[in-house]
Amino acid sequence: MRVLILGGTRFIGRRITAALMARGDEVTVVHRGDHEPAELAGCAHLHTARASFGEAAGQVRALRPDAVIDTLAMTREDAEAVLPHLPDTRLVLLSSIDVYRAYELLLAGRGGEPVPLTEQAPVRAGRYPLRDLLPGIGERYDKLDVEPLYLARGGAVLRLSLIYGEHDGQRREEFVLRRVRAGRQEIPVGAGTSLDTRCYVGDVASAVLAALDRPGAAAGQVFNVGDLATDTARDWAGRILAAAGHEASLVTVPEDLVPEDMEATKAIAQHFLVDSRKAATVLGWRPSDPAETIPVSVRWHLENPPGQPDQDFSADDRALAAAKAS
Repeated sequence: MRVLILGGTRFIGRRITAALMARGDEVTVVHRGDHEPAELAGCAHLHTARASFGEAAGQVRALRPDAVIDTLAMTREDAEAVLPHLPDTRLVLLSSIDVYRAYELLLAGRGGEPVPLTEQAPVRAGRYPLRDLLPGIGERYDKLDVEPLYLARGGAVLRLSLIYGEHDGQRREEFVLRRVRAGRQEIPVGAGTSLDTRCYVGDVASAVLAALDRPGAAAGQVFNVGDLATDTARDWAGRILAAAGHEASLVTVPEDLVPEDMEATKAIAQHFLVDSRKAATVLGWRPSDPAETIPVSVRWHLENPPGQPDQDFSADDRALAAAKAS
């Protein structure tokens, strides 16, 4: 299969590209050219900014792709810069579960949306939920602006949950691993009861391949992509500790003293749990066992620490002292 992937060199796109290459597909990665991992040397690279995609339209058509995967359509402008220049072929868009109303409630500190969320669950009433969190792109970012454009072309939309794994720029395990590296024996946490669906990056790649391989079933459909079972935030932290081989106690501290980077362990009013059974039944997709994938991810992050790790544990010490005094 000849596959064009838009943005396939960093985290999720990188893993999808590697999975396509591993099974023998002919892959062309379209990206700006400022990041080109050595392991992707076996595929073709087309360097262009998304805003200038139209200038490369002739080259794209000449490739005669059987499928196009868009990993980085963050805004309406991102989609409109690309879609008019793509041939009539199967399309896969990576979206996000942040389109659901539950995310809006979560950010507002409110509850009220039943979980797990199926693909028919209500979506957000408001737009641009990250405008205050990500200045610049956050003012225009909204997958609800992007999804309809791809669905209108018969594309498959994959709504991704919280993705972890090798090369994760957000370093979702770092809230525990920075304390592991520092040898901390007690780690302050909140109630830790929240349920947030996660998924290993390799399983996202396998979901994309499943959508490509079943075009009749995937076309024009929306699929949640996440683990079929979910740990609480506290249990997730415990799994990371175990995978790191580090013995430390998770100490429940007053909510107002939970360190900022441990906020995910606080009590919340709205769980963010999605139902991915549609992808399992319609596409035949199955995520891996987290007992196997968490250790793989943890090992990579321990071997590839951030360049400037946070060494300030004063907030931890205050929270732990308060917990012991109460």
